[in-house]
Amino acid sequence: MTAHPTIIRRPEVEARTGLSRSAIYARLKRNPKRPGDYDPTFPRPIRIGPRAVGWIAAEIDQWVAARTAERDWTPPAAPEPEPAPTERRTRRPKLGLPQAVPILDGE
Repeated sequence: MTAHPTIIRRPEVEARTGLSRSAIYARLKRNPKRPGDYDPTFPRPIRIGPRAVGWIAAEIDQWVAARTAERDWTPPAAPEPEPAPTERRTRRPKLGLPQAVPILDGE
Protein backbone atom coordinates (compact mmCIF):
# COMPACT_ATOMS: atom_id res chain seq x y z
CA MET A 1 0.00 0.00 0.00
CA THR A 2 1.44 3.39 -1.00
CA ALA A 3 1.12 6.44 1.16
CA HIS A 4 -0.94 9.20 -0.42
CA PRO A 5 0.52 12.71 -0.37
CA THR A 6 -1.19 15.23 1.84
CA ILE A 7 -2.77 18.03 -0.17
CA ILE A 8 -3.05 21.41 1.51
CA ARG A 9 -5.07 24.41 0.40
CA ARG A 10 -3.89 27.99 -0.03
CA PRO A 11 -4.50 29.22 3.55
CA GLU A 12 -2.27 26.42 4.85
CA VAL A 13 0.39 27.26 2.21
CA GLU A 14 0.25 30.87 3.39
CA ALA A 15 0.72 29.74 7.00
CA ARG A 16 3.64 27.43 6.20
CA THR A 17 5.51 29.84 3.90
CA GLY A 18 4.61 33.20 5.40
CA LEU A 19 3.66 34.44 1.93
CA SER A 20 0.45 36.26 1.05
CA ARG A 21 -2.00 35.00 -1.57
CA SER A 22 -0.69 37.39 -4.21
CA ALA A 23 2.95 36.54 -3.39
CA ILE A 24 2.24 32.82 -3.82
CA TYR A 25 0.74 33.31 -7.28
CA ALA A 26 3.49 35.81 -8.19
CA ARG A 27 6.06 33.07 -7.52
CA LEU A 28 4.26 30.84 -10.04
CA LYS A 29 4.01 33.18 -13.04
CA ARG A 30 6.55 35.34 -14.87
CA ASN A 31 5.74 39.03 -14.89
CA PRO A 32 7.94 41.33 -16.98
CA LYS A 33 7.08 44.25 -14.72
CA ARG A 34 8.23 42.36 -11.60
CA PRO A 35 10.82 39.77 -12.70
CA GLY A 36 12.11 39.23 -9.15
CA ASP A 37 8.80 37.75 -7.97
CA TYR A 38 8.97 34.64 -10.16
CA ASP A 39 10.51 31.60 -8.47
CA PRO A 40 10.86 28.52 -10.66
CA THR A 41 11.58 26.40 -7.57
CA PHE A 42 8.23 27.18 -5.92
CA PRO A 43 5.98 24.09 -5.97
CA ARG A 44 3.24 24.06 -8.62
CA PRO A 45 -0.34 23.54 -7.44
CA ILE A 46 -2.37 20.53 -8.51
CA ARG A 47 -5.97 20.70 -9.63
CA ILE A 48 -8.33 19.03 -7.16
CA GLY A 49 -11.61 20.24 -8.64
CA PRO A 50 -13.09 22.45 -11.34
CA ARG A 51 -12.27 25.61 -9.38
CA ALA A 52 -9.92 24.36 -6.67
CA VAL A 53 -6.19 23.75 -6.41
CA GLY A 54 -3.97 22.44 -3.68
CA TRP A 55 -0.30 21.91 -3.01
CA ILE A 56 1.50 18.78 -1.86
CA ALA A 57 2.52 19.43 1.73
CA ALA A 58 5.89 17.70 1.41
CA GLU A 59 6.85 19.88 -1.57
CA ILE A 60 5.99 23.06 0.34
CA ASP A 61 8.00 21.84 3.33
CA GLN A 62 10.97 21.04 1.06
CA TRP A 63 10.78 24.51 -0.50
CA VAL A 64 10.79 26.15 2.96
CA ALA A 65 13.73 23.94 4.01
CA ALA A 66 15.66 24.97 0.88
CA ARG A 67 15.08 28.67 1.66
CA THR A 68 16.32 28.06 5.20
CA ALA A 69 19.41 26.28 3.86
CA GLU A 70 20.12 29.25 1.56
CA ARG A 71 19.90 31.60 4.50
CA ASP A 72 22.16 29.47 6.69
CA TRP A 73 24.81 29.00 3.99
CA THR A 74 27.62 31.49 4.19
CA PRO A 75 30.05 31.95 1.32
CA PRO A 76 33.77 31.64 2.03
CA ALA A 77 35.28 34.88 3.17
CA ALA A 78 36.98 36.87 0.43
CA PRO A 79 40.50 38.04 1.14
CA GLU A 80 40.64 41.60 2.30
CA PRO A 81 42.01 44.01 -0.32
CA GLU A 82 45.31 45.72 0.26
CA PRO A 83 44.79 49.18 1.70
CA ALA A 84 45.50 51.96 -0.77
CA PRO A 85 48.52 54.09 0.02
CA THR A 86 47.45 57.26 1.73
CA GLU A 87 48.50 60.56 0.29
CA ARG A 88 49.67 63.26 2.59
CA ARG A 89 47.54 66.30 2.35
CA THR A 90 49.23 69.63 2.31
CA ARG A 91 47.84 72.21 4.62
CA ARG A 92 45.97 75.04 3.08
CA PRO A 93 47.44 78.40 4.06
CA LYS A 94 45.41 80.33 6.56
CA LEU A 95 43.73 83.24 4.95
CA GLY A 96 43.66 86.19 7.25
CA LEU A 97 43.12 89.88 6.91
CA PRO A 98 45.73 91.73 4.87
CA GLN A 99 48.47 93.28 6.92
CA ALA A 100 48.44 97.03 7.33
CA VAL A 101 51.00 98.75 5.16
CA PRO A 102 52.54 101.92 6.59
CA ILE A 103 52.10 104.99 4.41
CA LEU A 104 55.23 107.00 4.00
CA ASP A 105 55.17 110.69 3.19
CA GLY A 106 57.25 111.48 0.19
CA GLU A 107 60.59 111.36 1.98
